[in-house]
Amino acid sequence: MGWFGWRSAKAPVVADKAVLSGPRAILEDLAKRVPRYVDDADQGRLTYPACRQSISSAADVRAVWDHTRLEAMRYLTMVPGHGIDLLVEPARQSDMLDAFLRQQPHGDTVIDFTGSSMNDVAIAVFAGFNWLNHCAVLAGVDRDRVSGTLHHFRKLVVLAQQWWTTEGSGPRCRQMLANGEKPPLMLVLVWTDYTRLAREVAAAALRRAIDSGAASGDPDALAQTLARLGRTDDPSDLIGPAKPDPSARNDDSTKRIML
Repeated sequence: MGWFGWRSAKAPVVADKAVLSGPRAILEDLAKRVPRYVDDADQGRLTYPACRQSISSAADVRAVWDHTRLEAMRYLTMVPGHGIDLLVEPARQSDMLDAFLRQQPHGDTVIDFTGSSMNDVAIAVFAGFNWLNHCAVLAGVDRDRVSGTLHHFRKLVVLAQQWWTTEGSGPRCRQMLANGEKPPLMLVLVWTDYTRLAREVAAAALRRAIDSGAASGDPDALAQTLARLGRTDDPSDLIGPAKPDPSARNDDSTKRIML
């Protein structure tokens, strides 16, 4: 299986740049970027929400994708105390996943915390999904592309919960991180789904700009950017050498992680 390392030993894997640098590096980056982003938004130095940004180049599309994900992740950075650290602590994953599954989903994008770190993390995760759904509506994302998001995520959490109950899950997690793979840490689950949904928002914003003729950039270049989005795993990869089209590869050369 390709889920969380449950796969054939022959199956090669690669991880996106953020996970290769480590989940804790993601948290450190968020701790620096979120306050700066919020300040820039408050001061009107950037378009907020990012899905409303005008698009004229691949750089604009990358910004919409990156900033939309950042807007969703900010809720987790707001969890009081060191609650966010639970997202990457292997010894606490089983308890955290249990707490998430017990927490009732909510539809709010403005939230209050309870003082229970694990419950607060779950509340923040739901708020991030709510924000992404809000942005999807603003950007005109096809409902079929984002429907069932929470149901899908909860299924991943259940699978992750089973993974952490297996013997040796802690050492296996450390080995997967060392190999650049994606163990089912809560942060990895959230980051992966938020990234996917934020890409849908960026793609819809780009399509709308192209279809309406509102984009001031080169239409052909923007069409190429749209095609490239489907083959790109992270905003940082959108500008630079293009990845080969997976459909043009043979099975032996395809390297991916299924999450």
